[in-house]
Amino acid sequence: MRVPVEWLHEYCHPPLEARALADRLAMTGTEVERVERYGVGALERFVVGRVLEADPHPNADRLSVCRVDVGDKEPAQIVCGAPNVRAGQTVAVARPGAVMPDGTKLEAAKLRGLESQGMILAEDEVAIGTEHDGIMVLEAGEPGAPLEGVLPLATDVLELEITPNRPDCLAIYGVARETHAATGAPLAKPPWSEDPGTPGPVEQVSVEVRDPDLCPRFTARVFENVSIGPSPPWLKARLMAAGQRPISNVVDITNYVMLLAGQPLHAFDLDRVSGGKLVVRRAHAGETVDTLDGQTRTLDAEMLVIDDAEGPTSIAGVMGGARSEVSHETTRVLMEAANWNGPNIHRTSLALGLRSEASTRFEKGLQPEQAMGGQAVATQLMIELAGATVAPGTIDVGGPGPPPRTIRLRDARVSGLLGAPIPRERSAEILTALEFGVAEADDGLDVTVPYFRRGDVTREADLIEEVARIDGLDKLPATLPSRHGAAGRLTPRQRNRRRAADAHTAQGAHEIVGWSFVAPDLAERLRLAEGDERRRAVVLENPMSADQSVLRTTLLGSLLDAVRYNRARGTGTVRIFESGAVYRKREEQLPDEPHHLGALLTGAVRPPTWREPNPRTADFFSAKGALTALLATLRVPFTVEPAGELFLHPGRSAAVLVAETRVGWLGEIHPLVAAQWDVSEIIAGFELDLDAVAEAAIAGGFPMYRDVATFPEVREDLAVIVPDDVPAAEVLAVVRRAAGPLLAGAEVFDVYRDPERVGAGKVSLALRLTFGGRDRTLTDEEVAERRAQIARALEAEIKGSIRAA
Repeated sequence: MRVPVEWLHEYCHPPLEARALADRLAMTGTEVERVERYGVGALERFVVGRVLEADPHPNADRLSVCRVDVGDKEPAQIVCGAPNVRAGQTVAVARPGAVMPDGTKLEAAKLRGLESQGMILAEDEVAIGTEHDGIMVLEAGEPGAPLEGVLPLATDVLELEITPNRPDCLAIYGVARETHAATGAPLAKPPWSEDPGTPGPVEQVSVEVRDPDLCPRFTARVFENVSIGPSPPWLKARLMAAGQRPISNVVDITNYVMLLAGQPLHAFDLDRVSGGKLVVRRAHAGETVDTLDGQTRTLDAEMLVIDDAEGPTSIAGVMGGARSEVSHETTRVLMEAANWNGPNIHRTSLALGLRSEASTRFEKGLQPEQAMGGQAVATQLMIELAGATVAPGTIDVGGPGPPPRTIRLRDARVSGLLGAPIPRERSAEILTALEFGVAEADDGLDVTVPYFRRGDVTREADLIEEVARIDGLDKLPATLPSRHGAAGRLTPRQRNRRRAADAHTAQGAHEIVGWSFVAPDLAERLRLAEGDERRRAVVLENPMSADQSVLRTTLLGSLLDAVRYNRARGTGTVRIFESGAVYRKREEQLPDEPHHLGALLTGAVRPPTWREPNPRTADFFSAKGALTALLATLRVPFTVEPAGELFLHPGRSAAVLVAETRVGWLGEIHPLVAAQWDVSEIIAGFELDLDAVAEAAIAGGFPMYRDVATFPEVREDLAVIVPDDVPAAEVLAVVRRAAGPLLAGAEVFDVYRDPERVGAGKVSLALRLTFGGRDRTLTDEEVAERRAQIARALEAEIKGSIRAA
């Protein structure tokens, strides 16, 4: 909604600059997207002029050389290309230095060899109309007088973002009402407060409404002796600043009333209404109508039309028809101001792909009472601007709307909901300014809702919102809501989710939030195996686009999207993670929504330094280190085993197991998959079912702490030769089982391969073992016995042996 401030000031003129007014409106709930200056600049360079002479240009057939009195001692010479310029005319002149609507600065120039000291203006050159074929001829003004005193040359415009529940603010007067309440500036009486029309029947035409559920009210008036012509400059200027194109006085009146009062209207050429009767009815399936935009629309049985004896003449509430359009030959006008069912208008607009200023307002829920207000304003303007005579009577089919609702506003409820008391007198002042009816009650106020807020204010909480937003939400103190003796806390699962995210953030990773909607070909791009449950995605019935038509079954897609986005913009190192739901399809049931955590790393694992200018890049072991730190924070032990995921690099991937249950994957992304996201570097990462991990953490109970050992530990290094296909994790598992409780720690610190010294197809793993007792210092014999047990277990279980020194 574009609101010219000059037009707004006619009804409410606060002592505020446009930007200060925008800030105040925004603080009271009327969002202002931008403030712009509309029209020309350097207003002092625009003056009234009088053409003294207009002679043909000696070097150009279509130009005239004019001597124009602009209030200076000597007339100005101006070269003009308009065909209608004549001596004796009072005209609009732009002097050198004037700033035109497009921002260009006018300079003195030579046109075909003769100097031109300015420009005689057409209306489009000052943005108050679209006419360019001829100059404007003014009715009044003395030479040299400021042009802004004769024509509306410039105004600030507020561009508002009106929420769907406030159709009353899709009107200049509605915004003026909000301005009045927000600033305290006086509010002029409504423009429909005086109505030149009369009630009663209309002889020339009749109206039948067959579907009152879709047309709660239909009003119409007949105007005779109508003179079709251009609108005056002030009206054109307001329409242009509000984003409407002037057409003719009658059409401009309908648009002007819609912008001012919020009630769309439609003007019929009464002589082109066949049979002199209009019928409001549902369309027949397949019925067509030629609309004002030159298109033929095919209708269905849920759409509403207005027809005459020859068939549909307009689509109700959306757009008029070409057959009864007002033209330059029109002398009798039937002015319609009706009220339509909002959801039906919305459905019709969507089905036809046809949105108009009228449908935008109707679909938000205008009220029946607004129809007569629109008729009153239109009647005033038809008499004033089109010289029309109002025929006796007004067609009015349907009621004025349901009776107003009265809601009790309790003082205690106001303070309880807002956390601060607002005096009853202040509440009454605010609601009265917003045109609510207010009466005193024992415990507060009895508030009567005006018709234009009927669809929005339905309960006490809505009234409290009105009081709070106008009084100032920024004034309310920060308070905790009433708990009524209850205490809230996170569940164990929620705490573990937060701990997991915090742990990953502590490692320098950035959290992302990806779309839950993905493209249906994601499974193919990830090379998921046939039969993989991640291929069974939930398909959306009404997707935003084809690329977002299924619900994700893995976080990997959005993580790879983020890697590509960052790498394409020059980010060398990417460490990201996401914590969110995935969706698994179940037959004839709602989908499962397990909570996953996934992470990806690419680039250097640490920043370069002078000692290490080229740090190593992320790989399988970098991802495993991040995973280990994460699960250590949750105090969840895990193991890994070979994985068969096709989207992971063979030999550089693993399945993650917690309590012998698979909970995710770990590894490097297969180069063919990475190439799908335009990444050639190694990408390593993991993805966990965080719900399953959290269950394991919860099952582990509270962490138990023990005293630091007071007895010295015994550390030994052991070289173990095993077949090359035995995972190191399996070697460590055998060692821990064989050594028993005296083994305090075991880790692999080196890997060695040499066919001659170790053997073909074998590998030597260097293990660091730590033995310790809680109650004594271990002897060499005890450690030797455990070492012998380890040797026997290695040989028996994995065909391993201890390598001699």
